Amino acid sequence: MGRRKVKLAFIVNDAARKAAYKNRKKGLLKKVDELCILCGIEACAIICCPYDPEIWPTPLGVQKVLSKFRTVPEFEKSQKTMNLEIFLKQRVSNAKEKLKKQMRENKEKEMMMVMFQCLNAGNVVDNNMSGVDLNSLASFIDHNLNDIGRRLETDNINNWEIQMNNFDNIERESNVDFKHDNDENLENEFWSNLQP
Repeated sequence: MGRRKVKLAFIVNDAARKAAYKNRKKGLLKKVDELCILCGIEACAIICCPYDPEIWPTPLGVQKVLSKFRTVPEFEKSQKTMNLEIFLKQRVSNAKEKLKKQMRENKEKEMMMVMFQCLNAGNVVDNNMSGVDLNSLASFIDHNLNDIGRRLETDNINNWEIQMNNFDNIERESNVDFKHDNDENLENEFWSNLQP
């Protein structure tokens, strides 16, 4: 059974707050230790708290990590850091992009449904569509027709290549030398059949 979701808000009850602090602090320090071991990095943690302040791993270890951090050039320090404003702007931007993508997908699905309704009815179904919606529908239909045309052309080319390969195989197997005088005529006839 999974853990129930914790409401992220200030814990009013003093005893419950101290217990949560103790448990969370223990988990946080464990994660920092695991990070150091797994990634081979140096890290420290300083927790300021009225009941039980903590310095991890030791005061000397913290000083060592902080002095190393201070020697890093300012450019490198700030390269990947972000404040809350930048973080939120990124999140909002990502959410807007997802929303645009979802709206585009929904519009395509709506146009597909209307297209199939029109195909079933045999004419344009009156769904109180605006001129913009009708233009979108026409564009969607054109796009699908072009896609179908490309697929048919690809299938015809593949079929022609298969036929030519079969012809070459028959020629090789039978040891008969067919005249290839009209190959060019066959090819021209094939390409003319592809054009509408």
